[in-house]
Amino acid sequence: MSENTTRPGAEPFTQRSPRVVAARRLTRRAEREKAGRFLAEGANAVGAALAGERGLVHELFVTADAAEANPELVSAARAAGARVSPVTDRAAAALSETVTPQGIVAVCELLGRSLDAVLPPAARLVAVLVDVADPGNAGTVIRVADAAGADAVILAGDSVDPHNGKCVRASAGSLFHVPLARTRDAHAALEVCRAAGLRLFGADGYAKTGLDSLALDVPAAWVFGNEAHGLPGRILESVDEGVRIPIYGQAESLNLATAAAVCLYGSAMALSPAERRSSGG
Repeated sequence: MSENTTRPGAEPFTQRSPRVVAARRLTRRAEREKAGRFLAEGANAVGAALAGERGLVHELFVTADAAEANPELVSAARAAGARVSPVTDRAAAALSETVTPQGIVAVCELLGRSLDAVLPPAARLVAVLVDVADPGNAGTVIRVADAAGADAVILAGDSVDPHNGKCVRASAGSLFHVPLARTRDAHAALEVCRAAGLRLFGADGYAKTGLDSLALDVPAAWVFGNEAHGLPGRILESVDEGVRIPIYGQAESLNLATAAAVCLYGSAMALSPAERRSSGG
């Protein structure tokens, strides 16, 4: 065990150690909500969490091999005031939801802002997910939104918890980069975007307006629906315009994450560099 991670006189935590058992409970949504914390697994996610606000990471569980492979993360965790706890390989596996655990897991404060506070002044690009059920899709859309320089992502209606382990992994660290908000009230999410001066575009495979004929050089909130059912009729009636992505080949449709990438990047590329959130946009 690296000297930086060893607790003097203590053996690494096992899968039965109380702190590991308590952290393992955070794989369940009810426990996450109760504790106000979630797990971020892997060097990518841990690094993004540690690069965020101080106090976001409460504890870092790390195996000997992972500590040796990621000394900068161990040092960053200590510098951030997080507790660093060495664990056995079996304990790391108990905390992991993957087939091949990386041996490094952070216990983080739940993310998310209030709906009224999530949009910055002069927001130009927002992604709204309505009833999106698959955590892998949600995480990928968060990653795409981050890459496209979106100002925020709002998860509305019955959308999956963004702190779900699969969602965290699919976001590849972007969960910690782009502001998030959650609300059960999808119409409230739309109204917040409309009040911020964003034009509401609803992604809909049956819409009359094609993406290739749409003027995208406007502040936009892209609204995406459930993987199987799309956007509810009540939401389509509330957006400013339904938009379909043209299919030029023989594919029946695009999946949610791919459609979101096309739409968000379409808007991002229509904006001037100064209007994009990302300095590298």
